[in-house]
Amino acid sequence: MTRKDECCYRTVHVVDDDDALRDSLVWLIEGAGYAVNAYPDAESFLDALSVIEPGCMVSDIRMPGLSGLQLFDALKARDVPFPVIFLTGHGDVPMATGALRAGAIDFLEKPVDEMVLLARIEEALARLAAECSERAAKEAFAARLAKLTPREREVFDRVVSGYLNKQIADELAISIKTVEVYRARVMEKMGCRKVAELVALWAHHQQSSG
Repeated sequence: MTRKDECCYRTVHVVDDDDALRDSLVWLIEGAGYAVNAYPDAESFLDALSVIEPGCMVSDIRMPGLSGLQLFDALKARDVPFPVIFLTGHGDVPMATGALRAGAIDFLEKPVDEMVLLARIEEALARLAAECSERAAKEAFAARLAKLTPREREVFDRVVSGYLNKQIADELAISIKTVEVYRARVMEKMGCRKVAELVALWAHHQQSSG
């Protein structure tokens, strides 16, 4: 599975063993301007997972073989962040409620309200784009951080902790001028112009990693 630009997040994967319903969903979703891939069961979707585009999944909750919930669990186990919308029969509502608690976007009872489904798809794809953007930013920050030398990292840690240059110099047993040199290198490598920006980036990184 590749991670490309945001235009990729217009893909919807429909998983349903009911041929007629699956075809009608494809027709509806394609008509709304999305790219659609359709699968008759969870197993065929998982088989294609390594080559398909990122997107959201619209899945029946009850299917022969793996159920929609089992498919959802399989995606989470593989760390695949596809947001999922479940389609359910009336008797499956308690099961689908559990899926919501586990992180599904929504469950919609059949027959599905077309406008509601399309709204949930748009919401799901927006969430996917936000999550992927967050992950990319986190990876970029970690990559920049990894480029710091051990001494630069020591200075970085103290700068984001609010140390003044003199305090850093005293603690590391180096001159204030040397601290200024290392500090400038840190700012350049981290892509920041101001200390406040560096501190904010670090705080955000810590929060998203927590």
